[in-house]
Amino acid sequence: MSDLNVNIFIARRAEAAKRMEDDSILVLSSSKLSLRNNDTTFPFRQDSNFYYLTGFQEPESVLIVHSDGRSILFCREKNPELEKWDGFMWGPKAAKEKFGFDEAYDINQIDEILPNLIRGHKTFNSLVGKSSEFDLKVTAWINKANKMERHQGNIDLKNFSNQLGSMRLIKDDAEISIIRKSCEIAAISHRSVMQQAKVGMSEYDLEAMYMNEFKVNGSREPSYTPIIAGGARACILHYIDNDQDINDGDLVLVDAGCEFGMYASDITRTYPINGKFSGEQRAIYDVVLEAHDAACHAAKVGNPCTDPQKISEKSLSQGLKDIGLLSASLDEILENKLFREFYYHKIGHWMGLDVHDDCPYSVDGKELLFKENMVMTIEPGVYVNDSAEVDERWKGIGVRIENDILINSDGYENLTAKVPVLAEDIEQLMSK
Repeated sequence: MSDLNVNIFIARRAEAAKRMEDDSILVLSSSKLSLRNNDTTFPFRQDSNFYYLTGFQEPESVLIVHSDGRSILFCREKNPELEKWDGFMWGPKAAKEKFGFDEAYDINQIDEILPNLIRGHKTFNSLVGKSSEFDLKVTAWINKANKMERHQGNIDLKNFSNQLGSMRLIKDDAEISIIRKSCEIAAISHRSVMQQAKVGMSEYDLEAMYMNEFKVNGSREPSYTPIIAGGARACILHYIDNDQDINDGDLVLVDAGCEFGMYASDITRTYPINGKFSGEQRAIYDVVLEAHDAACHAAKVGNPCTDPQKISEKSLSQGLKDIGLLSASLDEILENKLFREFYYHKIGHWMGLDVHDDCPYSVDGKELLFKENMVMTIEPGVYVNDSAEVDERWKGIGVRIENDILINSDGYENLTAKVPVLAEDIEQLMSK
């Protein structure tokens, strides 16, 4: 069980109940065990939304929250024989007491019990579209419940994603503490590998070093498959092969974060494998860094959450013009989005239990405004592909700089500041 106090999860379920319509319920499913091959499974990782409201870390579980605040868990029965193979299981009785549920039942009874629990309600809330298999079960439960109440209105199915996502968007003190630790582990690990990196190492060598550093520093798993891209491969946004040699003179773009206490970190650094930026590499790097800093300063309480994107586009456009990669006027570059030849992704994303946290950016057509205790990544980049109509000396250079920021009353806090970002600081670190 998480180090978080169970009362935090009880409070979250109560808040979810407040956000529901009267006479409604919310039903969420846990993650499933996933086969890796034949009869072996991937390591189990609980569904983030389910964990957020329960703290419960077992598969084959379903949560029900009533609009009146009551909560019910369906989970596996205690099975001492199975525990000999797969480890400890709570069972409904112990889970009810330990995690603060009002009721708990055997998951094998859900098809019989759940329709009776929801019969007569007006609304059935779920995270529609997250799992086609669970959606089918939801439909079956609703149809069965509707048939039990022929003289009442049918139960309406509604998507609760925005409501739950909005809850997750504002981090509480306990979450912020865990995210800080996740970011610290990732930053220390990046710093350590950068200090050890040298000519002759491959992408795979660096990947192994990052994964080891995460574990050594207290994280069991990465928060996503890392990107270790040497040379021109840095221009492939989702490059994850990580199996090529890195040549002397190449930049290496490393996008790698770890998970601690279920919460993610997400850092990207781009550095020269030989410890020294070339003139063109440094020029592009400084353009990206200036856009990164400008975007961070745009993330202020009360500002629209799209402001960092707009600021980064303007900054990068001016920078690309200054170094000669774009030649049109700044107004023309922005109006015709000419910068997209070199900058073709968004500035960042919400982060928390998921590296791309399942939280909205707009509700009812209105973009969200920054509030205290939101956590966001800021990650501008410039990528000069071989197809770009520029001088050959620029081609194959890809640079991204990413930090994780916490919005606060003073502006923002860089949670990943322990890893160098200035080009001269990177060179100095790598020369030691």
